[in-house]
Amino acid sequence: MRFTHLHTHSHYSLLDGLSKIDGLVNRVKELGMESLALTDHGNLYGAIEFYKKAKAAGIKPIIGCELYVARGSHLDKRPGVDDERYHLVVLAENEAGYKNLVKLVSKAHLEGFYYKPRVDKKLLREHSEGLIAMSACLGGEVSQALLKKNLEQAEKVVLEHQDIFGKGNYFLELQQHPNIAEQNLVNPMLLELARRTGIPLVTTQDSHYLRPDDAHAHDVLLAVQTASRLDDKDRLTMKMDDFSLAGPEELHKKFKLMDGLTPEELKQAFENTQLIADRCNLELDLGKFIFPDFGLEPGKDADQTLDELTLQGTRERGLTKNPEIEERRQYELKIIKDKGYAPYFLVVADILRFAHERKIYTTVRGSAAGSLVAFLAGITNVNPIEFQLPFERFLNPFRPSAPDIDMDFADDRRTEVIEYAKKKYGEDKVAQIGTFGTMLARGAVRDVARALGKSYETGDRIAKLIPFGSQGFPMSVDRAMKMVPELRQIYDAEPEVREILDVAKKLEGTVRHVSVHAAGIVIAPKPLIEYVPIQFDPKGEDNKITQYDMYAVGEDGVGLLKLDILGIRNLAILEDAVRLVKHSHGIDIDIEEIPFDDKKTFKMLADGNTEGVFQLGGSEGMTRYLKELKPTSVDDLNAMVALYRPGPMNNLPEYIARKQGRKPVTYFHPKAAKFLERSYGILVYQDDLLFTAMELAGYDWNTVDKFRKAVGKKIPAEMAKQHEIFVKGCQEYSLMTVAEAESIWNLFEPFQGYGFNKAHAACYGRVAYQTAYMKANFPTEYMCAILTAESGDTERVAEIIAECQRMGISVMPPDINESFDQFTVVAQNERPGIRFGLLSIKNVGENIVKAIIEERKAVGKFISIEDFLGRVQNKDLNKKSLESLIKCGSLDSLGERATFLYNLDDLLLYAREIQKHKSNGQVSLFGQTENHLPPMRLKEAQSLNRWEKLSWEKELLGLFVSEHPMKDYQEKLKLDYNVSEIKDAVSRVGQRVKIGGILTRVQKKLTRNNQPMIFSQLEDINSKVELIVFNDLIQKNPALWQENSIVVISGRVNEKDGIPKIICQEVTPVATLS
Repeated sequence: MRFTHLHTHSHYSLLDGLSKIDGLVNRVKELGMESLALTDHGNLYGAIEFYKKAKAAGIKPIIGCELYVARGSHLDKRPGVDDERYHLVVLAENEAGYKNLVKLVSKAHLEGFYYKPRVDKKLLREHSEGLIAMSACLGGEVSQALLKKNLEQAEKVVLEHQDIFGKGNYFLELQQHPNIAEQNLVNPMLLELARRTGIPLVTTQDSHYLRPDDAHAHDVLLAVQTASRLDDKDRLTMKMDDFSLAGPEELHKKFKLMDGLTPEELKQAFENTQLIADRCNLELDLGKFIFPDFGLEPGKDADQTLDELTLQGTRERGLTKNPEIEERRQYELKIIKDKGYAPYFLVVADILRFAHERKIYTTVRGSAAGSLVAFLAGITNVNPIEFQLPFERFLNPFRPSAPDIDMDFADDRRTEVIEYAKKKYGEDKVAQIGTFGTMLARGAVRDVARALGKSYETGDRIAKLIPFGSQGFPMSVDRAMKMVPELRQIYDAEPEVREILDVAKKLEGTVRHVSVHAAGIVIAPKPLIEYVPIQFDPKGEDNKITQYDMYAVGEDGVGLLKLDILGIRNLAILEDAVRLVKHSHGIDIDIEEIPFDDKKTFKMLADGNTEGVFQLGGSEGMTRYLKELKPTSVDDLNAMVALYRPGPMNNLPEYIARKQGRKPVTYFHPKAAKFLERSYGILVYQDDLLFTAMELAGYDWNTVDKFRKAVGKKIPAEMAKQHEIFVKGCQEYSLMTVAEAESIWNLFEPFQGYGFNKAHAACYGRVAYQTAYMKANFPTEYMCAILTAESGDTERVAEIIAECQRMGISVMPPDINESFDQFTVVAQNERPGIRFGLLSIKNVGENIVKAIIEERKAVGKFISIEDFLGRVQNKDLNKKSLESLIKCGSLDSLGERATFLYNLDDLLLYAREIQKHKSNGQVSLFGQTENHLPPMRLKEAQSLNRWEKLSWEKELLGLFVSEHPMKDYQEKLKLDYNVSEIKDAVSRVGQRVKIGGILTRVQKKLTRNNQPMIFSQLEDINSKVELIVFNDLIQKNPALWQENSIVVISGRVNEKDGIPKIICQEVTPVATLS
């Protein structure tokens, strides 16, 4: 019996469908069916993945969508009216239909989104060519009319639908879910409607999961979607009937039981599924590059233009007389030409040219730095000849995939780069790439436990036993149970745990939401809507993204030019530091032309002063190794960047010992000297493995790419295959014994999944050196730039301030006469220091800050409080903002803080009076107020104590700046750990610790049992940690749990998603700041 499922939901029907694409395709094949339609709710997220995987499995893919149709115009968005819509299933019969479907889905999101992405009948009529439509489920307009027993209205709707799509292109959808009362009510009327109108019936299942035993997991998924529990009443559920991907025979039996459906009607309705499937013959031309219209000079092609651009690069870099450079240039250009990739290089080079002209700092990631053409075209900053970087690792005649140049830009200016691309190629031809967030094992466990009505503690206990995955290797429940015996034990012993984990297994990997890829953008030669469905970023309507992810939109899918444009904070820090040096010292620094052998820089790194240095800071282990290494060249930094990773890190001690001459430089084979000389015979980079395979085992650039993928992705079957090829090759090509070949193969093991390619390390090692150079030679400016870049993270700012104090750099609270909007360098007692920016003050907005700075620049510093109030006339200078300016100390240079606060209302009245005088035209020739007001007589106030000032700093700046209240106590308290040492939560989970600090946040909540509990924050000089306090401890001293209490806590380390927490068990009061 031939049958095709024409109404099928995958997990791309976000948190509504459970079936993954692989599962759908495999299930259809298992059931002996030849074709399948994918009709997710309101989107085409999974279309290309489905198309490719179905084709590969020999299943005909039918791309469709269950559209949301507005009750009126899709442009109407009236509350209480337009938040209701109908469902309608449409299928692409051919290429015209697919293109129309892409347009419909895009316009639904871009124009019609109101709770859901909606089209209307006008849009359907405009884009109906090549589409076959079905009346959908109970949410369809036909069924909704029938549920109201309005057969006349239903008939009007079906005839309208038929008119929109054309006779023979519209079908009445018949579903058999006998346990749903509404379905039983609608079906007889649908049959009557079909008989009256002659519009054909088609049977569907509206599948949301694969097998009947997935129904419970799907019900849990719906509860996750609606943030409800399974025992909640009136929640969304489909548990009353079967919505699995059933086989033809089973469905036929179900439909035979439908009241009023004749055998002939059943036969025809079943056959119609295949009739529609046979009509749908969409063939997508995937895997071909579609380049944007770059705009070449008349008479020149892309290859000629790239040749000229790189020739110009050789002249600008003084490399014209170097025969090695010219030979390599010609070699690379030939491969690029043969592959047809010159347009790609030109587009990338143009974007980077724009960035360089605008002085936006850039670098690249990955293997692109191995290309001399990229270097000469201004794409990369690293000369591959100098660092012995192979072009073939990036692009070679055998490599089937396209080159991938990953670009990094200063993160605060990345938007400028994207806007340039939009301006050059057209707003409608450029978009960022969408990506999908999935339910990972830990999150799935917590979601499932919540939906099943289990306690938070139950879900948390199980989730914490699941290790974190690594990049490219996400953790699964099954894998965790193999790795963690305790998890397996509680799974076997506790039915509650087993239920949670069994459901979590089915939910993990399910798409949870769509978001924006961190770096990817696409550029098309025509409007993107001609190629891919697009929508707005869910977090902002001004940013368009593709509905296809990076795999579906690029060369392996639609073929659009995909660019990787990532924002890197350290590049913004470099850029800002160079600007500050120019401002403070009048020195112009070209960060690409600094000396790369600066002794001061390498001494700083050898001393371990790495805080704030790109790739080299933030890790005690990295700092320890740098101190041992005592780097003397950028090569050393490149090696550190590559080796300080799980696995390769094992080679670091040997690398250090050989560099320092404590151990001899040896090679595992004489041929290895050719490519390991600069790394003292040690395997450092992924490239070293590739050269080993080529030089010793006879691989070429074609076969070694498979070797690279096997090692890099830890694919067991492919690893075993390559292992055999390598050992055999060493015997044949280098006359080695099996034992010798095996010993070399064993050297590769640490690099499995973790090897850095050399070009990537060279790029990042260069930026690491540049940041270190700026810190060593212009420390105040560099640290100021870091503070500005990290200003949104108060804990990180506190760490940088601590580093500044260690370096002897003063960091001071904001000052009305010295501060700008962000952190800035100022002179303090003839030594440079750093001032907080005015924008860092809570309740003080951009308008008032701009007014203060512009007035100070135009007229000069403020000399008194009257002068300040008279000159800064801005609507945002109100009671709240003035109070905040006073409390944080920014007006201390004009008078006493306590006095200003005590006279706050009088100060505001004075400001209003001055404004009134200005409005009456009483100003001098120089634009200054003619002060006819009597001088201010401020009432005296009691002086503020030190703690009041510090607490206001904390309240308004987010941290203690002028000093830390723990300063007097930190050394006196005998503690196991400082707060910052608890950050390595994973290694300390379950451990009992004693720490001390000040309570800076106290939130009281009730548990489900109506017992009080407290979430608090404990802070010492350098860091902070969250505390969880339960009722039994609270009751011992309720008054203790107040902000500004200094306490010593004993408790057990806990964590959630890697963030440490302390479960308090004992507390000792030390002092209260008041």
